[in-house]
Parts: sequence; C-alpha cells; structure tokens
Amino acid sequence: MNATVHFGDVAVTRVIEWEGPVKTVAGILPDTPAGHWHDHRSSMAPDFWNPQTDAYLCRIQTWVIRTAGRTILIDTGVGNDRERPGMPAFDHWQTDFLARLAAAGVEPESVDTVVNTHIHSDHVGWNTRLVGGEFVPAFPNATYFVPRLDYDYFHPDNAAAMRPPQTEDERQRFDGIRQLFADSIAPVEKSGQLQLWQGRHELPGLPIALEPAPGHTPGSSLARLDAGAGALFVGDLLHSPMQILHPDHCCSFDLDAAQARATRRRILMQAAIDGWTILPAHLPGHGAAVVDFAADGNGYAVARWADFPRHHSPRQSADRPAAFADDAAGPALASAGSALKG
Repeated sequence: MNATVHFGDVAVTRVIEWEGPVKTVAGILPDTPAGHWHDHRSSMAPDFWNPQTDAYLCRIQTWVIRTAGRTILIDTGVGNDRERPGMPAFDHWQTDFLARLAAAGVEPESVDTVVNTHIHSDHVGWNTRLVGGEFVPAFPNATYFVPRLDYDYFHPDNAAAMRPPQTEDERQRFDGIRQLFADSIAPVEKSGQLQLWQGRHELPGLPIALEPAPGHTPGSSLARLDAGAGALFVGDLLHSPMQILHPDHCCSFDLDAAQARATRRRILMQAAIDGWTILPAHLPGHGAAVVDFAADGNGYAVARWADFPRHHSPRQSADRPAAFADDAAGPALASAGSALKG
C-alpha cells in the first residue's frame, strides 16, 4: 500500500522503488564513530541499521504531491534498462515502478511536474523509459525542473571542470555521468520539457518553491511545500536519522562536505523552529519526521515521525537485484553502495 499524508488540502504519497541494505553504515557515514550506532541502537535498528551485518538500510522512493488537480513527482529513482557498467547493482535494473505509481492513482500522462532535487542516478532514472530502443520522457505532459548548477557541473561537456575523483568508487561514478545524461537528462531536454533553475524558484500555480541546499552536489536542492504545517522535501540532505542527531556527520557521497554540514545545520534549524516535516529521499521506516532541538542543545532530535506506515508492501522489494539480498554482506553491499550515486 502507498500511504498518503495530508498537509492542509495537499496530499503527499510515498511510492517506493526499492528497499534494502546498502554498503555498511561506516561506508555511508564515515564521520560517525561505530559506537554511536550502538549508543542509539533503539532508534537506529531495525529500520535504519542492521546490527548483525552493520549494513546501512535504504529506500529509493518518490514523493507524489497532489493538489488542485495537479500531480508533482519529487525525484524519480533509478529507472529501468539503464546501462550502468560502473554500477553493477543498477545495470539493467528492472522494477515495476510505473505499476506502483498506477496503484497510487498516478498515470504517466497525469503528471505535470517532475522535480529532480539533484542529478544522481537514483534521483533521475524514471525521468525516462525505453521505447523502441530509445529513451523518451516517461511523463509526456510534465515539465522537468533540474538545478542549473548540477546540470552545468555534471554535463559531459564540462567534465574537465569537475573536481578529480578522490577514490576508485568516485572514479567509477564520475565515469558514468555521460551515460546518465544520455539516458535520463538529454531526452527531456530534446523534447523541450527541461527547465533549469537557480536561486529560489516558485513552481507556477503551486504552493511549492525550490531552494538551494548545496553540498551533496553543487546544485542539490529542496522543495518547500507551503501548506498545512509545511513540508520540506530535502533529497539527500539526510541519509540517516543519525545526521539529525549529529548534523556534522557527512555522507561519503557528499562532494563538498563542509558545505553539506553548513546546509544541513541551516535547514534543520529552520525545520525545528517552524515545525515543518522533513521528507528525505532514502529513509526507511516512517520515512519522514518533524525535528526539534536536542535537549542538550547539541544537534537535533526526532520530535515525531510522520504518519506514513513504518513497513512497506513485500511486493515492493520482490524484484530487487541479487546484489541487494538481505544477507548480502561484504562485496555485495559494497557493490550496492557504489551504485547508489553517479
């Protein structure tokens, strides 16, 4: 089932493409001491961390916003049929994501707006689908909003301007950018459906504004929904609730760690003051939360989880790749982690 939560008269539905273990928590959040996971075991396990394998637990999901006859998607997952030689877990990935959207009452033709919070392979994949050997827009009536800073930074023509990869994992992911652009960005640009933005951008006719949230990538962004108690769709600002408790703990995929820390602290402070719900891209469990200032004045805390169900339908993970099997520790988890970004 795809649960829906309302913010005023705006409906927000979570549609999950995949859920499972990815790498280890140390591989995803290298700044977090191992002891912290055990200190916070009651809040981190079993939804976000597997103590037996030390695996980081992840969801790849799309947020669907419906208001006044409009349908908006926030991030579009991995997508099917992609050639990802440097990311074997995503190579020719197959899920029934479009069927899951349909089960949530969303047909491709009904989507009028797609927001990519940033350009990574697990956020732009279902921008397109393969038809007759060619990738075409999956949502033919939608305008696709993509941050200009990410478009410029990751565009294959500008590859020489990207910062050099710092690890072999980064090198493989950076090498895959050209293919990602070819199958997930270029087709919507060719069709005339791509709209680049920067600064602060209000979506026409919607209570939604796009705002910069840089650090994870140069153009990383959030979507601010000004309805009801308010919601912030923050993309990859947070990969784990551990980063709510410790905002200075960065993800291994952050391109600019210092900037990511500053952005995370700024947005968590705003959310704690205003009481807005934070909806990241990858949290399992309830998937979204209202945050508050920590009692000790250092960092933040989950004040309450959103009303999305903690567990998802088993059908939604039945078609996951073998590399993501629940007992896939070691090399398989590392492969999955390498696949997550690029």
